[in-house]
Formats: sequence, C-alpha cells, structure tokens
Amino acid sequence: MSGVTDTTATADTPSVAHGDGKLKLAVGAIGIVFGDIGTSPLYAFRETFSGHYGIEADRMHIHGVLSLVFWSMMLVVTIKYVLTIMKADNKGEGGSLALLALINRQSGGARWTWPIVLLGVFATALFYGDSMITPAMSVLSATEGLSYIDRGFSPYIVPIALTILIGLFAIQSRGTAKVGALFGPIMLAYFSMLAILGVTHIVSDPSIILATLNPVNAIRFFITDGFTAFIALGAVVLAVTGAEALYTDMGHFGRAPIGLSWSFFVLPALMLNYMGQGAMVLSAEPAHAAQLIGDPFFQMMPEAWRVPVVVLALLAAIIASQAVISGAFSLTQQAIQLGFMPRLRVEHTSAAAAGQIYIPMVNWSLMVMVIILVLGFGSSSNLAAAYGIAVTGAMFIDTCLLSVVLFTLWKWPAWRALPMLAIFFIVDIAYFGANLIKVPDGGWVPLALGMAIFTFLTTWSRGRSLMQQRMAEGAMPIPIFVKSAANSATRVAGTAVFLTSTSDGVPHALLHNLKHNKVLHERVVLLTVQIADVPYVDRSKLVQIEDMGSGFHRLVLKYGFMQPVNVPEALKQVIVDGGEFKMIETSFFLSRQTLISSTKPGMSVWREKLFAWMLRNSESAMEYFRLPSNRVVELGSQIAI
Repeated sequence: MSGVTDTTATADTPSVAHGDGKLKLAVGAIGIVFGDIGTSPLYAFRETFSGHYGIEADRMHIHGVLSLVFWSMMLVVTIKYVLTIMKADNKGEGGSLALLALINRQSGGARWTWPIVLLGVFATALFYGDSMITPAMSVLSATEGLSYIDRGFSPYIVPIALTILIGLFAIQSRGTAKVGALFGPIMLAYFSMLAILGVTHIVSDPSIILATLNPVNAIRFFITDGFTAFIALGAVVLAVTGAEALYTDMGHFGRAPIGLSWSFFVLPALMLNYMGQGAMVLSAEPAHAAQLIGDPFFQMMPEAWRVPVVVLALLAAIIASQAVISGAFSLTQQAIQLGFMPRLRVEHTSAAAAGQIYIPMVNWSLMVMVIILVLGFGSSSNLAAAYGIAVTGAMFIDTCLLSVVLFTLWKWPAWRALPMLAIFFIVDIAYFGANLIKVPDGGWVPLALGMAIFTFLTTWSRGRSLMQQRMAEGAMPIPIFVKSAANSATRVAGTAVFLTSTSDGVPHALLHNLKHNKVLHERVVLLTVQIADVPYVDRSKLVQIEDMGSGFHRLVLKYGFMQPVNVPEALKQVIVDGGEFKMIETSFFLSRQTLISSTKPGMSVWREKLFAWMLRNSESAMEYFRLPSNRVVELGSQIAI
C-alpha cells in the first residue's frame, strides 16, 4: 500500500531559529552545505587551462577566467540561490521535490503543471547522477595531492581513493551523528587554509584582486577568444558545482545561516584561493608557469605545509562526499513518500534526529557506480569531462521552476520578473551548452544515468496511478458493504486493521478475508496513510478517525513528506469504541498485488514489465510501516494495468 498525496493537510515545520542561534547554524552549514563547492579549488582553475581547452595561461586569460569565476559565483550562487530561490521554500524545506510539492499544492494539481512535474523529476534524476560523480571526483582529486608529499604514492592514487570511498560507504549504516559533529570545525579549518594559501600568493600581485572583480576582463576574454571562451565555461562551472546544495539543505539550517556563512566566510575564502592560484602562475617564469598551471592548488603550498594541506583536502573531500550521499538518502525518502519511487528499506540511525537515515539499496548502488567511475576514468582530470553536466542541467531546471514560482505563486509583474529570469536563463543555458560539448568525452555518463533514473521514477509513478485506478474501478462503496456484511457475517473478537491506498471503496484484503474465512472482527478499521505536500504535519492533525457504525471505522494518518511513517506509534493516539489499540488483540491485513498483462491501454509492455519488477522488489508494507511481524496477514490479488 502506497501513500497518496493530500493537498489539504497543514504543516508544522520545526523552526531552525531555535537552539544555539544562527551563528552555530552558520558553522554547521559550513560543515555540511559547502563541502562540494569547497573542494572545487582543487581542480576547477586547473581544468580551465588544461589541454582539453587549449587556453594559454597568460595575464589576459587568467584575469578573464578569474573574473568569470567571481561573477559566476555572484550570479549563480549569491543572487540566484541565496537571494532568490531559497525564498521559495516549502514550509522551510528546499530542493526540487519540495518545490514541486509546493507548486502542486498552490496550483491545486492543475493540468498545466504536468510538464513542470516532469522537469522536477528529471532534476531529481540528475541529482543521483551528480551524487555518483561528486564522491569520485572529490576524493580522487584530493588523493592525487599525495604525490606532492611523496612521488612514490603516484601508482597507488586510484587504489587509495577506492579504499577511502569503500570505507566511506561501509560506515553509512552506523550513522553520521558523531562524525558530523566534526564536520564544522574541519571545514572551518579547510576554508581558512584556502584563504591563507591564497593570500600568501596574492601579496606578490595585489592587482589581481581588482582584475578579478572587474567584469570587463570576462567580457574581453569572450571577445578575444570567442568560441574557445564559450567552451571554457564547461570548466569554469566546476567552481560553482554544489551551489544547488544550498537550496536542498536549507531545511537543516535555514536561509539566513546559509546566506551568512556563504557571504562572509565561504565566498571570500574561495575567491582568495582562486586569485592566489592565478597570482602564483602570473608571478612565475614562463617555463615554470606552464608547470604550475598543471596542478596549481597543490603547488601553492610551501614545503612545510604539504602534509597538513593534503590531509585537510582529503578530509574536505570525504565530507563533500558524505554530504551528497546523505542528500541522496534524504531525496530518496522524499521520492518514496511522494509516490515517485517504490518502498525501500529506510533505517533511522539516530533516535534524536529523524532526518538521519540510511537506505541500504541506495548506499550500495552509489558505491558500485562510484567504483566504476573511478576505475573507468582513472584521474580527476579525465573525470572532469563528465562532471558538471548534471549540475548545470539541474540548475537550468531550477530556473524553470523559479519562473513558475515568480509568476504563479508570488504573482510578480512581468517587468520585474523577466529581466532577472533572462539573466538566469542566459547564464544557465551558456553553462549547460558548454557542458554538452563534453558529451563524447564522458559527459554522456551522467546524462545516461539521469535518463535511466528518470525512466524508473516516471514508470513507478505512472504504474502506481494506473494500479490505483484499476483497484478503484470495481470497488464496492463502504456504506453498502457495511449494511450487507455487518449482520450476515460471523463476528469474532479483536480488531482487524485493513490497509488501503484510497479512502474510498472496500479494500481487496477485506473482501478476500470475508470470502475465504467468512468472518469479521468486532472492530474493523480501514486505514489509509496519506502523504501531504508539506514537509511536516502537526501531530494534532496526524490522526483522523470516522465511525461508520456496526464496528467499522475509517482511519486516516497524515504525514509530511519529510516525516518517517510509524503506524503502531500513531495508533497509540487512537481511541476506538472507547478503548485504546491493543497490539496483542490487533491483526493487520495487507493486500499484495500481482500484475498480469492486460488489453487495456495503460503503459507500453516494457514499462509494465519494469513496473512489475519494481513492485516485486519493493519493501513490504509490513516493514515500511513498521508493523509487528507476528500480527500481519497478507492476502494476494491480481491486477491488470
């Protein structure tokens, strides 16, 4: 039984303003939210001047690239995400699915929203592609720094990176609460190190600061190099990968703490480091500059700093990977709750924090794909060809969703919305177009992964909808059933709970139980779990119960899409016939559907087979709803979609 969307429930979102204040939240955000974008200095500047693009590392080009990096951060991260998109929160939560749920609720599920839904689902699919590439890219690029400690590490870079990654995935089941407490201080030290390294080289050429802030240098770069400069955007965008994490993780920290930590700490630290890399190359002799541009980040560090810098870079890469893995778990839970994914086993790793979860299937699938990527590409430079296209695609979709928010939800006038959207679309299309050129060199990997996951998500959503329609077609109205069965069937002691995905009609399990066992319990409860379009539903609105007479009751449990579902816990609040639920006297009846081929128009045959496979391999309702295993009875039925 899957939850159905409810658009009427109200939410009670936990406030992020409580606790130790915004400053502590800002520090926590530095540890979690900015891990991905924080590791970009390890490779972004290098890749812009690598052999893939053939850009000469002279003063004009370095100034142009640095100006592009700065204004990309200002337009994409600061203006687009921090100042604009993060205002479009769903009761405090952000991310593509949260925004989709918000749009769906505000529009009342209007028919014009279906293309928007598909865009949001595709953005979700691209995130999974990014969550595979980010750990591989971050850890591999940081591990390559070991060769600057000792050249003897060079042949073992890939094995060491794989060992770190496998270990990271292996500890996910234990939860990240204890390790997460160290994320903030470690990333504070890492960003401070970025800033200090940058300043030590900027002092040799302070003019680079004004050159970076001057947008004319970016424009001159395009005028001088034309299409080559456009292609270079595919590497420049690596500097802002992770920007979408600000919006996705907004619910954990709040918009103000994230904006505070970005504006006053993370952005300055990143730009100081990028400018330091540029100043270092420009101050070197031409022959030495060509060597420095091959890996400027690790060649910035003085001899005495090499070990701590490489260790900090490795820790930052692990934290960036941890953040994106945890994000994949959270996004998967949302997708399950909102009906885009079959039930999967979700384990809660913290008794205090409901958001700390572990999903084994997602974890091991990500690990396998990350290992394949590391072995397939072999180096961070090769992997950079595949990195960026998923991120820029998701950023473009975010702008499309923002357009709907501005015109439909916020009711902005065209003169106010269009100029800003035009800038965002120009930037997003330019970056996405530049990354499309990478497709033959590896960019096809995240696109193929995204399309495969998009197919899975849409197939499940469509198949689930068709299955519910077929089940409802022949359903008997509840009042008729109560009148006909209440007095004719033998009543036995106890309570029977029949789970059903809809609040109309008699559950198949109830009909089968009456047909084969020819009995009804004294108390019959028809239970429906509904998932609201809001992150959290207030506890006082969790339970709705209706007495239908003759011992029959309709019970609806409403959850937000960020809340874990626990039916036995919720039943503790329910009073039936003047008494509480007693698990020892309660039986839960579930219906397990088997799909059969049908002549009715539904989905293509291959999608029906895919949906049937997903249905067979989904988590059982007993485990997903945390029902006591010794109180569950499953009755099978066949459905043609």
